[in-house]
Amino acid sequence: MMRVVKIGGRAQADPRLADTLRAAWDAGRGQLCVVHGGGDEVSAMQRAMGREAAFIGGRRVTSEGDLELLRMVLSGLVNKRLVNALVAAGLPAVGISGEDGALIGAAVIDAESLGFAGEPVTVKADLLRTLLNAGYLPVISPVAYNTTGPTGGPLNVNGDDAAAAIAAALDAGELLLIADVQGVLDGEGEIVSSLNTETAHELAASGVAVGGMAAKLESAKAALIAGVPRVRICDLAGLGDAERGTTITQSQSVVL
Repeated sequence: MMRVVKIGGRAQADPRLADTLRAAWDAGRGQLCVVHGGGDEVSAMQRAMGREAAFIGGRRVTSEGDLELLRMVLSGLVNKRLVNALVAAGLPAVGISGEDGALIGAAVIDAESLGFAGEPVTVKADLLRTLLNAGYLPVISPVAYNTTGPTGGPLNVNGDDAAAAIAAALDAGELLLIADVQGVLDGEGEIVSSLNTETAHELAASGVAVGGMAAKLESAKAALIAGVPRVRICDLAGLGDAERGTTITQSQSVVL
């Protein structure tokens, strides 16, 4: 079963990451694709340059001046550091960005409020399958190619959105959104083991799920609508434990 795994920036600091991904790869070679984030490091670099990080609905407001910074941090520093760690652990990792070969084609969401933030509109699954069929593990930076501009250029795509689009394009059996929390929390602070998209919307609308978690729930819904049968939000341990975290499906049952 093909699995697409999105690794959040904080989860990348977990010393178990490389070995956990290696175990997942060994369990199904050619059936794993990794997308990474790195938002905290982007924000830190913005502050170092005298800029303030701003978010709307968990998505980063991106000025034109932020685009080169995003390329540098996500497609450069974060991507290559992660690839190096995985190669050192014995994984055949290959780092690419959404700009390479226009792997992820994106369109501007709302230029007035979010600037150069985009949403995926195309994914070149054949590029990823070429790498997978040759025995390589794709490790993808979510900086995308702007399909709406006359000269292309980069767009900042939320890593969860990128992973959802890639999972749909690869006909993945599962999308895992790996964070630094065990799963989605209810209003009492307890982990919800499973929920449907309607309940997920209610959690976000009521303010129980906010910021990055609300964005994850939106990405999960997009993946399910696009045909991915199962989405889980979990911590790193969930990569090896199918029952861990919060499973989101189109079913009507909700189990707390």
